[in-house]
Amino acid sequence: MTAGASPTGTPARDRLPDGTEVFTKTLAGAPPQFFEREAAGLRALAAAGARVPQVLGVRADRITLSWVPQGHARTAATEEEFGRELAALHRTTGEHYGAVDGEPTAYLGACPVDLTPTDTWAESWVGRRVVPLARRAADEGRLDPDTAALAERIDAGRLGPPEPPTLVHGDLWAGNRLTDPDGRSWLIDPCAHYGHRETDLAMMQLFGGFSGRVFASYVEELPLAEGWRERVAVHQLVPLLVHALLFGGGYGVQAGDALRRAAG
Repeated sequence: MTAGASPTGTPARDRLPDGTEVFTKTLAGAPPQFFEREAAGLRALAAAGARVPQVLGVRADRITLSWVPQGHARTAATEEEFGRELAALHRTTGEHYGAVDGEPTAYLGACPVDLTPTDTWAESWVGRRVVPLARRAADEGRLDPDTAALAERIDAGRLGPPEPPTLVHGDLWAGNRLTDPDGRSWLIDPCAHYGHRETDLAMMQLFGGFSGRVFASYVEELPLAEGWRERVAVHQLVPLLVHALLFGGGYGVQAGDALRRAAG
């Protein structure tokens, strides 16, 4: 769930009959495959070596995960280690951009997004997500139609040099990273897919909560293509448009500003 977004389920700490502590999220009337897609993302991240809660059970209206205790303050050491771990995750690549298992249904927070597998990053990010979300925002009065139309002018060159489809968390704001009592970082609530690694880094900058040490250790471990800072706006478009759809107001203004920068 992105910062300020609609709930992705009511959380509750519970115990199984054998005494194992678990974390269960429920959502009455959840959209189709809502929790199934979260489970698929967690399993994909786990298979790539990321530290995530174990999926213990999933149904149409709930997901049950292993409990992750928290309690360690974030320090220079924890931030640097997280940067290295994120770089390690981003070394996992796939054949196509989009869903981890070919299923196009996905949710960013409570908003549906299209992760239909594609051959190019531009089609996946701009064609399948930015343009449809911008059109919907205009239709719902969240974005000026002329500004929304800028989405269709975003050139593939604005997305940076070609890179292989990279496994990303997909919703990496600070609240979706936990730190356990040993200082280890855990990832939760993903919209995991094969995309562009700069989207995770752009999302981390959108709402703050990550120190410069995270980015410095990441770049040291896995350097970014030249000009990545200038591409932050285009890689923030999807979460900004999602927030504009859910809340309007200032998020619509931010999304419009990002669209103007991205379209040049």
